[in-house]
Amino acid sequence: MGSQLQDFRVLVAPGLGGSGAGHWQTRWQTLHPWFERIGQRDWDCPDLLAWSAQVGDALRRSARPAIVVAHSFGCLATVHRIAAGVPQLAGALLVAPADPAKFGVQHELAVGPLPVPSVVVGSENDPWLSAGGARDWSARWGSEFVNAGALGHINAESRLGDWPFGLALLEMLAARAALER
Repeated sequence: MGSQLQDFRVLVAPGLGGSGAGHWQTRWQTLHPWFERIGQRDWDCPDLLAWSAQVGDALRRSARPAIVVAHSFGCLATVHRIAAGVPQLAGALLVAPADPAKFGVQHELAVGPLPVPSVVVGSENDPWLSAGGARDWSARWGSEFVNAGALGHINAESRLGDWPFGLALLEMLAARAALER
């Protein structure tokens, strides 16, 4: 891991189910034990306000700038919390966001550009949100959009292993966040 990333607290925000053993988020935490997971009271209950509050709590406990690495519903909770204002947030990597309309929270997430550097990573065949949908939400949030190709929901079933492409995106985001601090 490059030195730029080590300047930040890295918080991992999983989606529904909590990103099991084969998920790239969990593998990243094994590779980089200083990455911290944002916990949820119920990984199977997608409650935007409750999940957003947990993201906020984790960020408030940060003594240094943080980057959130979110997946699926974790992206929605992260964006919701960013829009509400949070201390110490330097950037967000939003991978395979779930479709806000599927959870009836599209109005809560129709926020303007996020106040920190952010990257939305979409997949051409994601069953949770089309690449076009991910691109549209990315534009709404003022995020850079990256089409990762046909990777499904960019999860354990995608068989990405340690997902070096994603780590490279995280490194680039950290470099950008460091410049904007």
